[in-house]
Amino acid sequence: MKNKKNKTKYTSKAKKNNRNANRKTDLKWILIVTLMAFSITFVMTLFSESALANVSLAVGIIIIFFFIGLGIIFDMVGIAVTVADPKVFNSMATKKIKGAKLALNLMKKASKVSSFCNDVIGDICGILSGAAASTIAILLANLTSINIFWVTLVLTSLIASFTIGGKACGKSIAINKANEILYDFAKIISFIWPE
Repeated sequence: MKNKKNKTKYTSKAKKNNRNANRKTDLKWILIVTLMAFSITFVMTLFSESALANVSLAVGIIIIFFFIGLGIIFDMVGIAVTVADPKVFNSMATKKIKGAKLALNLMKKASKVSSFCNDVIGDICGILSGAAASTIAILLANLTSINIFWVTLVLTSLIASFTIGGKACGKSIAINKANEILYDFAKIISFIWPE
């Protein structure tokens, strides 16, 4: 009984001290991100299905690595935007360095930018590399006469290991080089999205 009382005491204390406890769920952002995910997936699937329709094995493998690489890069950006040092970018912005102001704006919306980069783009790339793998598995099975089950099993395991290993390595790099990664990303997108 005493343990239950202590647990309740600490739980209510934790809830009281949680500075985010009174924040409301941002339903507008959830709707926007869901619609963006649908649109981006639609376009990228259209591209990958068109590209994989009559593709050679080498090109198919390149497409898979493209999606894996894209997922890793956006995962790094999603981490970098949450851990980058705003003082660096404030200093750069006062010197009117291109991309610095945009980097600051991205940092102000770090949770949304991180969600978009890590979840939306990262998950879409994972799904598309898996879809591309099924096409490549059929090609490989036909070329090697190995059972499609074994080809698919090995191929999906390889893709998962490259994706997970790549993201683990990318996270480490993103934490250590957050400012450089965010600055490079902001500089690139500043051509499309003006400061």
